[in-house]
Amino acid sequence: MAKVTRENIAKLTDKLTVTLDKADYLGNFEVSLKKYAKTANIPGFRKGMVPAGLVKKMYGQSVFTDEVLKTVEQELNNYLQAEQLDIFAQPLPLDSELRNMDINNPESYTFAFEIGLKPAVDIDVKKVKVTRYKINVTDQMLQDELERLQIRSGKMTEPEAVTGDDNVLNVKFVECDKSGAAIEGGITKDNSLLVKYFEPKFRKNLMGKKNDDNVVLQLGKAFEAKEKDAILADLGLTDADADKYFSLQITKVGLVEKAEMNAEFFASVYPNAAIATAEEFTAEVKKEMETYYDAQSRNQIHDQIYHHFVDHTPMELPEGFLKRWLQTGGEKPKTEAEAEADYPSFAGQLKWTLVSSKLAADNKIEVMPDDIRDFAKQQLFSYMGGQLGALGDNQQWVEDYANRMMQDRKFVEDSYHRISTEKLFGIIETQVTAKEESISAEDFAKKLHNHHH
Repeated sequence: MAKVTRENIAKLTDKLTVTLDKADYLGNFEVSLKKYAKTANIPGFRKGMVPAGLVKKMYGQSVFTDEVLKTVEQELNNYLQAEQLDIFAQPLPLDSELRNMDINNPESYTFAFEIGLKPAVDIDVKKVKVTRYKINVTDQMLQDELERLQIRSGKMTEPEAVTGDDNVLNVKFVECDKSGAAIEGGITKDNSLLVKYFEPKFRKNLMGKKNDDNVVLQLGKAFEAKEKDAILADLGLTDADADKYFSLQITKVGLVEKAEMNAEFFASVYPNAAIATAEEFTAEVKKEMETYYDAQSRNQIHDQIYHHFVDHTPMELPEGFLKRWLQTGGEKPKTEAEAEADYPSFAGQLKWTLVSSKLAADNKIEVMPDDIRDFAKQQLFSYMGGQLGALGDNQQWVEDYANRMMQDRKFVEDSYHRISTEKLFGIIETQVTAKEESISAEDFAKKLHNHHH
């Protein structure tokens, strides 16, 4: 009778040994061989009429080996289930007796496997401290956004010369020396810039300039700090290159005539809202900005929660097993060195998986089919720019779309993960200890950049 024994060989790592007697697999082997004989397609014989001896000679060893391995797998799974062992991935074979399997000499076989055991996870959500950032929409931020919307909806004109900060310049950057002489093999790049992107002191050099005029500049001195970083990146440079000289050739002078604050403009920005006055429009823009920053603030809280659990939850892992699994258990085999290099990132993801699974179980997080169906509809809604309401009650095609997406296995799996994660963070953020802190939009943006995961 088959027997499975277990022994500990390392931290959270056990060895399972499966021993089979002949009686455990021979009966099933004979049954499988007979089934094979009925379907075997061998030239010169009708299907189902191939002599048993010939079938055994031609295919017996393969069927024999498969049956032994199937029996081993079944015994292994039965043991794991009976013992309720919570393991990582699949058992890794430690050795094999495949070469010793002989159909003509059936005997007892022994197979050894390595398993990695999941650790117990101890979490106290109330000990997690986070900062809830409050980003106030300032009058200047609001004014900048209103102007951006007006420019976006405005009309482009082509005046003869540069007259002010709102001019748009199509330019060609040509790397040069201090005198303006082009450097052979230097950088050349086209761009489009607003005059207001330049340092105030430099802007006077641009006034009155026309198509084909040139100015020589130093990147670090000619642009506002924020724009300088963008220009350097666009040219493939870094801060260390800020003292380089470029000749700026103007290829076109443009000017956007900002859209007027009227009903036509309001409707173009918010087609589903009945906005009649500039005050109502401004209030709507401010509300939208506040909603955006509130969502960003929530995302940042989620980021803090994630990093707290990954960085500060004491957790032992079966490191040796996991590194060996990385080498053999993934889509592509890895070398020992590759597995070693990938392990820190892999271990972090694993910790979060264990923590989030425990939190989801503790908080009874469930994702129902209707949740995924609604998510599909929301996605469609966002794709359509929020215009579904215009369809009235005739939305059968929306239901048809949702039904189609429910048949897409990858969509369902991805949606399940996203929805369960959102539900989990939504609950956990109400349980952690949070302090509120006011912060400028600029400083908040830096935090988003530094802590993004």
